[in-house]
Amino acid sequence: MGVVRTVQVTFDCAEPERVARFWCEVLGYVVPPPPKGFASWDEFDRSLPPERQGSAFACIDPTGVGPRLFFQRVPEGKVVKNRVHLDVRVGTGLVGDERVAALEAECARLEKLGAKKVELLRADGFNESCLVMQDIEGNEFCLD
Repeated sequence: MGVVRTVQVTFDCAEPERVARFWCEVLGYVVPPPPKGFASWDEFDRSLPPERQGSAFACIDPTGVGPRLFFQRVPEGKVVKNRVHLDVRVGTGLVGDERVAALEAECARLEKLGAKKVELLRADGFNESCLVMQDIEGNEFCLD
């Protein structure tokens, strides 16, 4: 068996392009170029059968370091807490009030993009503070 070299994180969602563009803003990711032979993603999308149009979208880390994020349309809505979630690392190396201030500042920026603040979990002597949020479709993620 070979060694895994890259990882893609896949999101089930109702509106793939909308959710992908949200995460581009959160993480500083970009939309990759369209497939060869297409001038735009819209042109590519129009080439698909009607039932497949708008069914997927992706974004990538422009530095090539982070994983590709892939968003696929699914018919069912979200009904339970995510089993896997992203931690957006904005407070690394910070502690106490300085860390909470950094988390709250990023939370305010993301709320303007449509994210929702769920709960600030304060440091407990073992874990540092983190802030639980939901993206524009209700998927949980943490500001850490």
